[in-house]
Amino acid sequence: MEQTLEKALRIYFIMGSQNCKQDPVSLLKEAAKAGITAFQFREKGKGALTGSPKLELGKKLREVCWEHQLLFIVNDDVELVDKLEADGLHVGQDDRSVQEVRDEFPEKIIGLSVSNSHEVDESPIELVDYLGAGPIFGTTTKPDAKKPVGIEWIQDLREQFPTIPLVGIGGIHVDNAASVMEAGANGVAVISAITDSVNVTHTVRQL
Repeated sequence: MEQTLEKALRIYFIMGSQNCKQDPVSLLKEAAKAGITAFQFREKGKGALTGSPKLELGKKLREVCWEHQLLFIVNDDVELVDKLEADGLHVGQDDRSVQEVRDEFPEKIIGLSVSNSHEVDESPIELVDYLGAGPIFGTTTKPDAKKPVGIEWIQDLREQFPTIPLVGIGGIHVDNAASVMEAGANGVAVISAITDSVNVTHTVRQL
């Protein structure tokens, strides 16, 4: 990636087939043309693909990211990192430990989700390349999502870690994305803001 990680994370689209009402490959192409800067393949939850169909979809989405020079991150599935030649891996608090992932993928970009100070204190922040902070607002995309922490969480993390790239996630859409950036985030991560959009191009440009 020629651009900095901060810039690459500016409009971070997260999606799997379970989030889409239309063909996920077509949706990603449309979002890529509109200006998203990073993509996370998150094939997880009710209705998600597994096995070879999951891998095949991942390959098609990876092709789109190559074509548009987008950062391609895999959510939590370490087996897909090499198979899809992913740029990196994003892990949550209940996934594989950051230490294990860093040992296995020393050269890859690693992102970590944090939603409170306890998680920060218990995590080896020095081993990750960026933090996913949230849920900032209420979200219906993840049924197991924690309660919203507000943009204050972005401000707190920015004060504590002045240089680490920060991405806000959770309930972010066109009308509140600016507040997340103003609080100190380098980017916003969205799922339903794009997957549910009736005009993807307009939505991405508004973000």
